Amino acid sequence: MMERQLLGEDVSLEQARPLRTDVSTDEITPAYVCYHYDEQLGEYPYLGLDCSGTRPVKPGSVKAGNFAVAVAGRRYGKGSSREASPFAEWCAGIRLVIAESFERIYRQNCHNLGMLTSTDFGLIARIRRGEEIPLDEFTRGEDELTAELIRRGGLFRLTEARRSGWRLPMPTVPVHPMTYAEKIIARASGSRNVATGQSVFATANWRYAHEYVSPMSISFLRREYGDGIELHDPHSIVCFSDHLTFIHRSMPSERRALGLLDLAQRLGQVQTAFCEQFGLRHHGLLADREGSEGISHSIMAERYVEPGHLVVGTDSHTPHCGALGALAFGIGATEMANAWLTGDVRVKVPETCRVNLTGELPPGVEAKDIVLHLLRLPYVREGRAIGQVIEYTGEAIAELTTDERATLTNMVAEIGGFTGIIVPDSETQRFLRERRGVEFEIEPWMHSDPDAPVAHTIEVDCSRLEPMLASPGDPGHGLMVSELGNDVKVDIAYGGSCTGGKREDLKRCHDVIRWALEHGLKVAESTRFILQFGSQDVRDYCAREGMLEAFERAGVELIEPGCGACVNAGPGVSERPDQVTVSAINRNFPGRSGPGQVWLASPSTVAASAIAGRIVSFEQLLAGRSNAKGDARYQGCPDT
Repeated sequence: MMERQLLGEDVSLEQARPLRTDVSTDEITPAYVCYHYDEQLGEYPYLGLDCSGTRPVKPGSVKAGNFAVAVAGRRYGKGSSREASPFAEWCAGIRLVIAESFERIYRQNCHNLGMLTSTDFGLIARIRRGEEIPLDEFTRGEDELTAELIRRGGLFRLTEARRSGWRLPMPTVPVHPMTYAEKIIARASGSRNVATGQSVFATANWRYAHEYVSPMSISFLRREYGDGIELHDPHSIVCFSDHLTFIHRSMPSERRALGLLDLAQRLGQVQTAFCEQFGLRHHGLLADREGSEGISHSIMAERYVEPGHLVVGTDSHTPHCGALGALAFGIGATEMANAWLTGDVRVKVPETCRVNLTGELPPGVEAKDIVLHLLRLPYVREGRAIGQVIEYTGEAIAELTTDERATLTNMVAEIGGFTGIIVPDSETQRFLRERRGVEFEIEPWMHSDPDAPVAHTIEVDCSRLEPMLASPGDPGHGLMVSELGNDVKVDIAYGGSCTGGKREDLKRCHDVIRWALEHGLKVAESTRFILQFGSQDVRDYCAREGMLEAFERAGVELIEPGCGACVNAGPGVSERPDQVTVSAINRNFPGRSGPGQVWLASPSTVAASAIAGRIVSFEQLLAGRSNAKGDARYQGCPDT
């Protein structure tokens, strides 16, 4: 149908149904497209859109078709916070996106750019008739701040109005019970109370960015202000080189021939020059060997963020830091550029969905398994958690380390939530004391009021959970490992990324490897097992604990820190569509980590699968070894 449209045919909505749902930003602008960060992006929207194995959109075809409106199904723009996606659509001529529902960051990016969005499909017939559509159609139902932003045509125009004296009317909100997240927003906005649905400008304690997005923010600033850029409180701005650290080791030759490697490496150079110009803190590449200091979220949690902070980052997985009791959320390039200028961000007070984790986790079940279970629940699959704070509570939370909690909050990005958060407790204090030498006192206000209203509560009996997987294509394709009907042979096993490269994650992998070595097993000959540290802190910890020697003896490839295969940029990326990867990363949208099929799993399941050469949990590996010694499936065993 899209191919016919691109050739000039006028297709009706009725002919086009059923509309494509769950279109991710990886499909709107695949990773390699984002090496561009200017108007050139207009040549490339929708290049990654996979329709039953076919990619109908070619470079330049959307712009050549003179389209002004894009129409899609539910959860449009899910996944990465990359503003390259709506900006590419804008540069190709799209001025309005109509969808059944939108992911929060995507829609917010559209508003910031001045692009219109709507869930009113009645607009289609009106536009076809040539009817003028009043701007009020796009502000109806929005809060006053968002409506003003839409009316003014983007965030920079609104900032100009603020500098000229415009002020957001602040309603009087009566004293009422609030959630912990609402309390942080209230304090950051200088308010005594805030109410759900209210929009405010909130001061950020930390504003951080990485080289994959910084250049777009920088280019927007230079376009708007030229040489007159003045940054607010540079000390609270942190930049990272983490996404493209190993891109030279995975980029296909055909893309190198197009000059894409030079474009990718140029992104880091632009960020470095900006940091030097303004004296910004920059965690960059290692000077003495290949690799980076670490992934942005990992380092922010290890070194900077504290409970009660409000934190923004140019990445959808910024909620990672919610594990420490901070309100941390992802924003796009325009919003970050604006936050660098003003020190604050626009926040619409979200509803809260409480996830109550009860019971004791069975052996071999990890935080990743909890998240993959949540992602397959109807409340999440149907998009009802979009834009909500996911507050994790319950007795099972108390037993999880901060590293494990970070997996829960990090993957709220896949849930579609605003952020994930955990009220600080004794475990938070332990983490800060052991990692930073900080004796943190939890303040009396740092909790949710008992009678604070929440939109929904999800009850999870953790004692009934099993090791989980997400089958290729979407993190919401969850199933238990025990439900696999046939053996799934594994070509690549990858442990790393912000979700799978923390201390606790590597420890889980080490537990499997140590057991394997004790039983004469190594990584299966048919499988490549790659472990990539989330930061130098994690690498140093593994060295102190003696893990590195065990990994190397078992045949594991160890990679210095960086985002790596998670962003299609480093060892662990598949090279062919027929390759199968089992991975500890957080999302498996088409093309996310190469052309092959990516299964998501916990660190221990990834490690066990690497030993077996097929997808198994550690518990299955233990059980299989006890009654199947010599089984040819255990290819790493010397006596097979």
